[in-house]
Amino acid sequence: MVKESLSLNSRITILVVAFLGWFFGGMQIGMTNLINDATKYLIIESGWSDNLNPEQLKNLISDWWAYQQCAFLFGAAAGGYIFGKLGDRIGRTRTLGISILWFSVITVLAFFVKDPLQLLCIRFLACLGIGGCWPNGVALVSESWSKIARPVMASLIGMAGNIGIFAFSIMFNAESFRGVFLIGAYSVPLGLIILLFVRESPTWIASINQGSEEKTEKLVSPSVFKKPYLGVTLIGIILATVPLLGGWGCFAWIIPWASEVGSPELKAQILQTRSIASIIGSGLAAIIAMKIGRRSCYFVSCLFALIISQYIFRFASPTDSSFLIFVALWGFFNGIFFGWLPFFLPELFETKVRATGAGVSFNYGRILTAATIFLTPWLSSEAMFDGNHAQVGQITSLIFILGMIAVTLAPDTSKRDMNK
Repeated sequence: MVKESLSLNSRITILVVAFLGWFFGGMQIGMTNLINDATKYLIIESGWSDNLNPEQLKNLISDWWAYQQCAFLFGAAAGGYIFGKLGDRIGRTRTLGISILWFSVITVLAFFVKDPLQLLCIRFLACLGIGGCWPNGVALVSESWSKIARPVMASLIGMAGNIGIFAFSIMFNAESFRGVFLIGAYSVPLGLIILLFVRESPTWIASINQGSEEKTEKLVSPSVFKKPYLGVTLIGIILATVPLLGGWGCFAWIIPWASEVGSPELKAQILQTRSIASIIGSGLAAIIAMKIGRRSCYFVSCLFALIISQYIFRFASPTDSSFLIFVALWGFFNGIFFGWLPFFLPELFETKVRATGAGVSFNYGRILTAATIFLTPWLSSEAMFDGNHAQVGQITSLIFILGMIAVTLAPDTSKRDMNK
């Protein structure tokens, strides 16, 4: 496959716009922290709470919080597939710009919602673009940089998302949630710049040109859910699902646990500590992977995340002076996953299905995560674990064992030719 080479300035431009794209994507993910307050306000404002007693109102708010979370998770999963397919069909750059414009404009529309159902629909549609931003950004970066630089550059994309989440947590103001949705307007210029000025991936162009003589290949793109891609797709989904569910398996229980026994400020301290440690971990993921190997990096991260999780829930207490240290260690290793996935998942797939495969792998774990949201009240009930959050955390964090098994079945991608 003969392809045109990119200048250093073009490669740097691609890295910057992909970084900024997922930075704004991270801010959109952080926006899910707003949903509970927004839903509560809209339920009251819309009159849905009329004639409800306090307990019924509490249950209604809880139910709609779960629905709104699932709107994000299912929207991102669907967007990873839809925009991934689009990226393999019309190009990484064009689809990246479209996906950013998509979630930017639709997020602004949330400013005008009148009830929780309207917000749910708006967030689902916006999250299609969020799910499509990641795979096209990482595919574009992976195909634009050399074999040596590629893991580091792709890893920066994972760090961008964590920085975006952290930035949103600083900007967030629960008293004016409607105004927060106007953040979507900030990323509109980026989408336009990408569409108008950023070069397309030469690898993708060469792949399209090579298959242009075969009409059926051009009109019908192969499916990542069929042979010969099905095996690596399933492995990719598992590898991306483990840190998603692992993150839920720890912090869905650490936060309420800390709220019960710690000071009011402890919850914010835990969230900030985890965020900063995750940013560091995701930024160093590529360097660690190049030192010890891609699969070894993931395996070791699972091992330490498992050990730290078990220690926290078995032997530690939120009131301990060292508790935040263990939270930071956990956040660091969990952050490694999200710096590792941006360079490993694209390496699993050929050029013609790379954006689709990476998007499906990264986002489909969100479907399982959505299912766990509805299990949360049941798991935390007295009938199941006697309301013991630490005990639930011990069980749910065992998901990291599955990651250790799955990565041993994954192919060695260190010598992957990204031009094929």
